[in-house]
Order: sequence, then C-alpha cells, then structure tokens
Amino acid sequence: MTPTENIVNLYQPFLDYALTQLKQELELKPYPIPSGFEHKVAITGKGKKEQEVDTTSYAHCSPKLRQIRAAHVQGGSALQVLNFVIFPHLNYDLPFFGADLVTLPGGHLIALDMQPLFRDDPQYQEKYTQPIWDTFQTHQQHLPWGGDFPEEATPFFSPAFLWTRPQKNELVETRVFEAFKDYLQAYLIFVKQAQPITDVEKLAEIKQAQLRYLRYRAEKDPARGMFTRFYGPEWTEEYIHGFLFDLERQLALNPV
Repeated sequence: MTPTENIVNLYQPFLDYALTQLKQELELKPYPIPSGFEHKVAITGKGKKEQEVDTTSYAHCSPKLRQIRAAHVQGGSALQVLNFVIFPHLNYDLPFFGADLVTLPGGHLIALDMQPLFRDDPQYQEKYTQPIWDTFQTHQQHLPWGGDFPEEATPFFSPAFLWTRPQKNELVETRVFEAFKDYLQAYLIFVKQAQPITDVEKLAEIKQAQLRYLRYRAEKDPARGMFTRFYGPEWTEEYIHGFLFDLERQLALNPV
C-alpha cells in the first residue's frame, strides 16, 4: 500500500476552516472567478486506474485583501492538492499568506509561509517574521525541513517558511493542520493591525514587489504540468494568468 492510498478529501478540512475563519474575522465579498474556472473535471488513467480529477476554485476579497483564493484539486488516492493564497491590496505592506498542500502517490509536500514583500529589510522581518518565529519553531520540531528547494525561490520566502515532507497521513491531518491554523490566525492578526500606506515611494515599492512575486509564481507554477495534462495548455495558461496570479491583468483593467 502506498503512503497515500485510500485518501479522500484530505485537505477539505483545511479549506473549510480557512473559509469559516475568514468569514468570521473579515468583511468578505465575492471575488470574480472567470467563467470556466469555477469547477473543472477531467478523467485520468485507464481501466482500474481510471480516476476523476475535480478542480474547484474559490475567491473572496476584503477591504485590506485584494484576493483570497483557493484551488482545490481532488483526484482520490492519485492526487490531493490545496493551493491557498492571500494577496493584500497594494496600499498595504502585508506579506502574502501562502499554503501549498500537495499529496501524490509518493507522499506529501507541504509549504506554509507569510511570503514577504521585502525579505532583506530588517524592519520588515521584525514586523512580520518575528511575531511568528516561536510558532514556526514549535511546528518545525514535528515537521522538519523538507530538503531541496530552488535557490531562486529563496527571496520569496520568509525565515519562518515551513517546508516539510511528512511521511504519514496522520501528520498531515494533525500537525500540518495545526500549523495551517496557527499561521492563518497569525496572518489575520497582521491584517487587523495593518494600516494603509500613503507614502508614494513606498507604494511604488509595494507594487513592484507584488508584481515580482506574481510573475515568478506564474512563470514557475509547479501545477502547470499537472493542469496541462488534465485540462490542456490553453485552459491552464488562462487559469494561471487570469485567476491564480491575476494582478497584471487587473492592473491593465484598473491602473493604480
């Protein structure tokens, strides 16, 4: 039996928790999901290995958060993915909240972080990394570093980046879930405390930092191959640029 056999809806509790918390804590409004991306189904494999793969999209916004969005991929024991990202409005220096939770037949890949706009700025780190440092260390004891990570990605992750490859499903359902809750709660505290930026120079820096991150993520999206296999290249590229990482599109429509 593979480590992930017989898994169904592994990340549904994570998604349910996040949406419930966000609705309780923030003034949420729907964020438009382009037509054709709300829900998509593909059939993969043949014979006994045939499997339906469902991709469901969720999106909201709030006064301080431009886009709160999730892509939830459910493919039975072959594939379980939740990509949950929060993008602040461009007049806040908030980090991004990023959760990449991936389960494949060979095991689990977990990435959780408050992804910084300005990683090398000590004041920024003091503001957004220091408050979660103890939380990070507590969870890292049970969820050790997952090994190889692209060096080019380093600027986009904080020192409190939780990157791990747990061996057991139970660890995902317990330890990873607890870490997800703690990081999200900490992020909501940051959001509540956040004050709008008015300095013109700082606003320009925030915009460029967000665009740098979005362009990197869109170009290097690890889900590109998976989505292309299931739904074709045209749908995939539009999903990545028109929904998952849509800032450039939105700026073209509504220049800041």
